[in-house]
Amino acid sequence: MNYLKTAVLLAVLTALLIFFGDALGGRNGAMIALVFAGLMNFVSYWWSDKIVLAMYGARQVGEGDAPELFGIVRDLTMKAGLPMPKVYMMESETPNAFATGRNPHHAAVAVTTGIMRLMTREELSGVIGHELSHVRNRDILISTIAATIAGAISYLSQIAYFAAIFGGRRDNDREGNPFALLIMMIVAPIAAMIIQLAISRSREYAADEGGARLTGNPLYLADALRKLEYYNKRTPMEVANQATAHMFIVSPLSGGSLLKLFSTYPPIEDRIKRLEAMVGHRRF
Repeated sequence: MNYLKTAVLLAVLTALLIFFGDALGGRNGAMIALVFAGLMNFVSYWWSDKIVLAMYGARQVGEGDAPELFGIVRDLTMKAGLPMPKVYMMESETPNAFATGRNPHHAAVAVTTGIMRLMTREELSGVIGHELSHVRNRDILISTIAATIAGAISYLSQIAYFAAIFGGRRDNDREGNPFALLIMMIVAPIAAMIIQLAISRSREYAADEGGARLTGNPLYLADALRKLEYYNKRTPMEVANQATAHMFIVSPLSGGSLLKLFSTYPPIEDRIKRLEAMVGHRRF
């Protein structure tokens, strides 16, 4: 169901791009914005893993450095039928983790030193299972596609803004309604952002379910999420920023209700309820 929801949301996002692009400058306008956004996200897709790992000062570890962590990653990777990812450690008291990499053959799993001290082996397995599910589901690719389309819509909105200031006309010579264009200029980027957030949330649910199946017990991840939410609220990660916060298993940022409203994460309590509901389920 999560895969179907993601496909539908991507289709709606694409339709929004075509509609807005046609309203502003014909199909050529939409294509130019899409290509421009695609080029920027292409760079991000290929090199974002190295950038993010360096940003958080993550260091690669081997089995001799972190035998328990390395063993969990290796065991779950084999169970998932994935190549062994690189394993990284971040110096931070805040417990958290993320996965990155453009595909399963170029993947990395990073955890903080705080999560190693806080979690039991079972809870850590639940966290790693969640991250490996992101890798197996190619969520980095899906989020890049969504970001490309949403970015193109944002660029079109900026073009519309400057066109409204300096004047101009559409390249297909059809007159547009200036008020409708103004509304679209405001609404389209907001709608694109909401859809992009919905896609991200859908992928989190899918990774939770996949991680629970990998470990064989949904309660491992459910218990880990409870701890992660509590400690990330108490001691949010100092070096975290909004641009990369969506990569972590729970938000490393502190913030009020407005930040939660536009968060890429589903509510923790909802994620826990879904995991608990999997216990004893016939399909599990």
